[in-house]
This record gives sequence, structure tokens and C-alpha cells, in this order.
Amino acid sequence: MKKNIEIGKNIEGLFGTRDENLRVIEDGLHVTIDLKADSVEIKGEAENVGRAEQVFVDYETLQRAGHKFTNGDLGSMLRVVTQDPNVTLRSLAEAGKQRSFGKRAVQPKSINQRRYIEAIEKTDMIFGIGPAGTGKTYLAVAMAIAALLNKQASRIILARPAVEAGERLGFLPGTLQEKVDPYLRPLYDALYDLLDAEKVDRFLEKNVIEIAPIAFMRGRTLNDAFVILDEAQNTTSEQMKMFVTRLGFNSKAVITGDVTQIDLPGAKRSGLLEAMDILSNVEGISFCHFDEGDVVRHHLVQRIIRAYDDAKTAREAQLQLSLGNAGPSGTRSDARPQPRMDDREMERRGNADGAEDRIAD
Repeated sequence: MKKNIEIGKNIEGLFGTRDENLRVIEDGLHVTIDLKADSVEIKGEAENVGRAEQVFVDYETLQRAGHKFTNGDLGSMLRVVTQDPNVTLRSLAEAGKQRSFGKRAVQPKSINQRRYIEAIEKTDMIFGIGPAGTGKTYLAVAMAIAALLNKQASRIILARPAVEAGERLGFLPGTLQEKVDPYLRPLYDALYDLLDAEKVDRFLEKNVIEIAPIAFMRGRTLNDAFVILDEAQNTTSEQMKMFVTRLGFNSKAVITGDVTQIDLPGAKRSGLLEAMDILSNVEGISFCHFDEGDVVRHHLVQRIIRAYDDAKTAREAQLQLSLGNAGPSGTRSDARPQPRMDDREMERRGNADGAEDRIAD
């Protein structure tokens, strides 16, 4: 199918730098887009051409309404639109506009991020699980701020286990808050990125926003709060059970973690892994999983995560291969069989045993 669309005076912004956004549409919808003098020609299957045409129509509608796309949001939103046939550019832009994230507009940059945001809106307890850089913590903090500013929650509580990443720092100087602050710094970074510094400081001073290690959660009931547990893979089973049972009335909890970066000492099992097994079928709890395709940091981070995953897969395959070569008793199947004792050897050993019995008597 072939379709021609006239180019309006504001439509050029959709193309992106060196037409990169057009390539996103082409690759995602499997269509070909040719730029003419005063029109755009789209070729492909009828359904895909229709979806591509809708992108152009939505963009022009949003431009006339005064919508501004910033920080590469348009490219990210186009990726989501091309991946999910139930989403349009207009609905995605207007949904983001309805949320108040403080000084920064936040848009999902992948279909998994969109599902994560929707799960946070619809569910009272959400697990966000995936590798570093996929926006788990940042989006959770952004949604918490939106809930606070829209008066859907009266306070935000951000918790994290105080576990070092593979090294022991010893005793830290200062007050208790100064001791735990280094472990909670990523949460501060997200807050200061989304809100003005003065407002963050004021909220922290009045305990409207509370940041604390998970050990401080014992015995509390958290009502009318948006609660986030970050780095949940480093919680013990007891800590995780304690946290998920803190939820009070009109509250929401988001638990984020990366099961490939567990820093618990010894052979302790991660509370996040246990919760994934035990709570997977509990009604009212959502699990959102991310992969390297959702990484929104430097493009090298995606490749690094993929390389580590490939190395892990190779190690597991090697382990399975070595176990497959072992017999049922744990010995290798190619081990030489022991020679069977003949009758004369058995008689000789029996006579020797009888002699030892007579000496004992």
C-alpha cells in the first residue's frame, strides 16, 4: 500500500536530526518513508501505513495545541508507539502532560517503562526488576513526586539497605544520618533532578520526604504514603517480609532491584528473589521486568550488560556440560570400572578375617 501525506509547516520537527525519527518509524513499523517536495510518501502493509500516518496526524495536532517535545522525548515516544499498537503519540504525550513531575517532564522511553508507570498508577505494590540504567528508581521517584504534588499522598518515604557494593568501608564518621547518607545518595540525586533544591530541602526538613535505611522501617505502619525500596536485591528475607508488611491505608509501595548485582555477605539468599517466588501470584501486586533494551544511559551500558549476560550464559552451559558427564553417584561416566573380586580373593579375605577374630578372642 502507498499513502501520500501533505507536509504542514510545523511537521518538519517530527523528522529529527538527520531524519533519525523517520528511521525509527520505518524500522519499528516496517514501512518506507520518502520525502517529496510538499508531501511524504509511506509504503508498506496497509495496517502499518495507517499507524505511520497516525503518527504524522498526532504530531501536527500536538504542535497546534502548543505541545513542546524536549530532551529527545519525541524519539523515545516514537519507539514506544511503534512497539505497542494500542498506543498513539497523542495519547502518550497527553498522559505525560497530566502528571506533574516538578521541574522536569518525564516520558517513558521504552514499552517496559510505560508498563511500569501504568502499573504504579493502577497497583498498590509494584516490583521493578532489571539491570542498571533502565530507569527503575528514577521513574519510581518521579511517580512519587507526582503523587505528592497532586495530593494523592501526603509524604514520600525512600528506603535502601545499607550494604556496600563488594567492599567494606569500616566505621564512617559523623552522626547517624551522615553515616547512612552515602548509601542513599542515588535517591537524593533523583530528587534534586526532579525538584528545585530549595523545595527538596524544605520537604526533607519537614519530613514530607524521608530517606532512611530499611532497618528504620521496623514497627512502623505507613499510611497515606508513597514508599520506595531501592536496591531490594540486597535485602535479607526478614527485611523484605518486614518491608512489604509496612503498607498502611492509602499507601503505595514500589520495590526496585537488580538480581544480577547482589552484594549480601556470605551465602544469604536475597529477599527480592524470595519475594519473586512467594508473591508472584498474590492479587494486587505487579511485577515489571526490564532488560538491556530499556537502558537509558550511555549506549555502551547496553552492550556491557549484554556482554555480562552472555558470559553468565556461557558459564551455566559449561556447568551443565560438566554435570552431564558425571554419573549418578557424582563420579565421571568415563571413570574406569573397578575390577570384580574373583572367588579365590574373597576366600583369602574371609580366612584373614577369621584369623583376626580368633586372635581377638
